Amino acid sequence: MTPASKHITPLLILLMMLSGCGAETAGSAAIIAKQKQQEIEQAEKLKESIQQQLDAAQALEQKRLREAENP
Repeated sequence: MTPASKHITPLLILLMMLSGCGAETAGSAAIIAKQKQQEIEQAEKLKESIQQQLDAAQALEQKRLREAENP
């Protein structure tokens, strides 16, 4: 082993370790992004459901007001 290769080998090992960490971080970020997207979709569905309930309650109240005005 030449003196130059003694310095390069630890550097290569360090680079390989760091590149592995980067891949794991990217994979974790992708998983987190997918989870956040699912949370957003669930929140949108919940919002739509609540809006439908509010619309139905408002329509019922308007119907009751009309019936009260015209007995």
